[in-house]
Amino acid sequence: MTFLGLTDEQLSACVGPVVPAPTRQAGPFTPGSGETGPSTTRARFARGVMTALGEPGDTDAGAIVGAIGPVRALRAIVEGWEAPRVLDLIRENDPAMADGMQGRLAKALERWRPRASQSAAVRIFESAGHLRAVLVTPEDACWPHAVDDLGDGAPHALWVRGDVGLLGSLGRSVALVGARAATGYGEHVAMEAASGLADRGFLTVSGGAYGIDGAVHRATLASDAATVAFLAGGVDRLYPAGHTELLRRVAERGLLIAELPCGSSPTKWRFLMRNRLIAAASTATVVVEAGRRSGSLNTAGHAATIGRPLGAVPGPVTSPASSGCHRLIREYGAECVTSAEEIAELAGFAGEAPSADGAETTSGRDASDGPEAIRVIDALSARKPRSVGELSIVTGMSTRDVIATLGALDLDGRARHRDGLWLKSP
Repeated sequence: MTFLGLTDEQLSACVGPVVPAPTRQAGPFTPGSGETGPSTTRARFARGVMTALGEPGDTDAGAIVGAIGPVRALRAIVEGWEAPRVLDLIRENDPAMADGMQGRLAKALERWRPRASQSAAVRIFESAGHLRAVLVTPEDACWPHAVDDLGDGAPHALWVRGDVGLLGSLGRSVALVGARAATGYGEHVAMEAASGLADRGFLTVSGGAYGIDGAVHRATLASDAATVAFLAGGVDRLYPAGHTELLRRVAERGLLIAELPCGSSPTKWRFLMRNRLIAAASTATVVVEAGRRSGSLNTAGHAATIGRPLGAVPGPVTSPASSGCHRLIREYGAECVTSAEEIAELAGFAGEAPSADGAETTSGRDASDGPEAIRVIDALSARKPRSVGELSIVTGMSTRDVIATLGALDLDGRARHRDGLWLKSP
């Protein structure tokens, strides 16, 4: 039996090398036997190919994959299915979506088909395999579910270089972004914030560019901590060229992430769409320094749209390089932040400070605490009450486990509730 002209053995040879280690450790890797099932080879292959067919943020592609699955979506594109046939399949699962796409589906299929070929699809996986990059899909345990908040515009999959296990730490991360043409003041603040957050156990997230982005990555690495760079092209395109060595170090110590496959070039549009991933994957976004036209304001806009906490660092009122930050504070409700401690509070982790040796210490923790207690304590704030639902989202724990842990912390006097909300005890 073949899929797009490839046998199951050929598909396994393509996909096997790019399966993330946590998935491989779960059991032997075997070819999928059908068109359904989250772990099948065909589904992973289809998602990988879909990353090459449309541009980032293509909501039509996301809607189709969500409605009929990646395997049938890819078949529809490659095998030349007519729009009415695809609409009928979508209508079985979501009639409203089918009605909404009726006028544009045919054009969308025409838009994707020129990029679809068997040789190109195989080349995608071969290139990633040679680079030791992996393909992380929504069905993987390590998938960063925060990006699902982008809805139909969420990535089909992510190509990753580095320690894939760090994806689970994005629940405790801060995006620090800003202008490429940064001033000495902006780079200084960025480095201080990055190192302070690293000492508090946060992942720092940025875009690998000159200026603020580079300062963030360098300072985090200098603190012997992990940092994440989202790229606008493939994970083999280390751009800008002047940051090639820096980005290689990021891949060794942290993560390089892209939604486009290897060989994809960064473009202006792709930079803008890359910014939505930076905002969605991070717990909070802080604009360190930005002029009125800085691209980092685009990242701030994405963060605000999907409800992520947004902060901005003030600068001299005479500096055009900070006018974008001042505008975010004045007109868009961004929180004014001036230190790593204030940024940690913005992200929902107040009351933490680095120890003398740089290790994280947290008010309210006990050396004998289990992982559930540590996660709930970290998520609690001494000043901002949180609901059980909010704590469940931040900790990644089930509601039942959060309630049980809060009960134990309440008995110990380390958590208190007020009007159905919870606070960390002083």
